[in-house]
Amino acid sequence: MRRLAQRTEAVVSLSALKHNVRRIREIIGDGVEIMAVLKGDGYGHGEKGIYSTLKKCGIERYAVAVWEEGASLREAGCTEPVLLLGDTCDGQLENIIKYNLTPAIFSYDTAQKLNMLARWSGVVCPVHLKIDTGMSRIGFSADERSIELIQRINTLENLRITGAFTHFARADEADGVSAKAQFEKYICMLERLEDAGVRIPCKHVANSPAILLRPETRLDAVRAGDILFGLCPIDEDDWAKADFRQVMHWYTYVVMVKEVPAGTEVGYGGTFVARRPTKIATVPVGFADGYSRALSNRGMVKINGKKAPIIGRVCMDQFMVDVTDLPEVRRGDTVTLLDDDLSVLWMADLLDKNVDEIVCGISKRVPRIYED
Repeated sequence: MRRLAQRTEAVVSLSALKHNVRRIREIIGDGVEIMAVLKGDGYGHGEKGIYSTLKKCGIERYAVAVWEEGASLREAGCTEPVLLLGDTCDGQLENIIKYNLTPAIFSYDTAQKLNMLARWSGVVCPVHLKIDTGMSRIGFSADERSIELIQRINTLENLRITGAFTHFARADEADGVSAKAQFEKYICMLERLEDAGVRIPCKHVANSPAILLRPETRLDAVRAGDILFGLCPIDEDDWAKADFRQVMHWYTYVVMVKEVPAGTEVGYGGTFVARRPTKIATVPVGFADGYSRALSNRGMVKINGKKAPIIGRVCMDQFMVDVTDLPEVRRGDTVTLLDDDLSVLWMADLLDKNVDEIVCGISKRVPRIYED
């Protein structure tokens, strides 16, 4: 069993990360670049801690949500193109220039402001066009008015259009009808732009589920997020056959063991009442660490490799476990919160959440430990 040197550890397996990159390359084949999506601090895995491994794996491009994440990657030594998938407010556009980031552009007004900042700085700023084909979030509509605006952007001297992308709303659905409609709309829009004299060097639409299910959408690059970290983005039975590995495991330890008589209330509100003499182990992790309060009286942990149920409410910094039926449990014993068995997918299903919510919700006060 793992022995901890601190209160809790989220252990990031770099060997599992490397394996997942290899699997993506096997799936997409030659001639397609992998864009590693590291938004949400690398889906909670810590973008700075995994960047050097991804670089060694030959990742050609990166994508994040906001400029702060892009700046963090640059500070980690990243020299590859970094795409901003979300918006940058007008008052912070200068940071795009400062950190040599590639913004998603979906309005002429923003493009004009960025062009002015780039001209003042004496640089040419790369941009990717965001096309809205059905997500109804951000992006140029796939219509004639947008083509006219993009043509005007294409004439701005200090901007260079280096790519265009869209985002699937339902790429995980088995019939593929929605994704097919979005993909066709995107391709049609780009053909019209090419006819209008706008060249698009890098075309990318495939997110994690599309990488696995929609081979026709693997254009110049694919955007790998969930699958990079071994997080299930498709039907669970199909996922089990895909041979990806969960990258993060989470551990803590037993703080105290006590025995209480039948009838004893446990935790805030007395939501658990012991029906028999019960041995309780207290664990020093709670919802301030990202261990959901909704796991109260529902969740499960492993102590010395054996499963034990959570009893009472998960507190901000602690929770309790029934270890009556386990072999001798004592202070300092390892507690597993997440592993390949008590997986991110298991917890997401239990809580009726998305897998990304689980890993992104693990707070900054949980140290990330990087191991091969």
